[in-house]
Amino acid sequence: MNIQLGLTPLVSLAAGILILVFPKMLNRIVAFYLIIVGLIGLFGGSFNL
Repeated sequence: MNIQLGLTPLVSLAAGILILVFPKMLNRIVAFYLIIVGLIGLFGGSFNL
C-alpha cells in the first residue's frame, strides 16, 4: 500500500491544530505558516512518504 503525503498539507494541519490550541498566537502561527509554505513553493520540497 502506497501513501503519498505532501509537505504542505502536513504543515497546514499542524498550523490548524496550533491555532485551535493557542488562539492568542494566531498572528505568529499564520506568519510561520506563510513563510514555510512559501519556502516549500520556492524550493519544491515535495517529500513522499
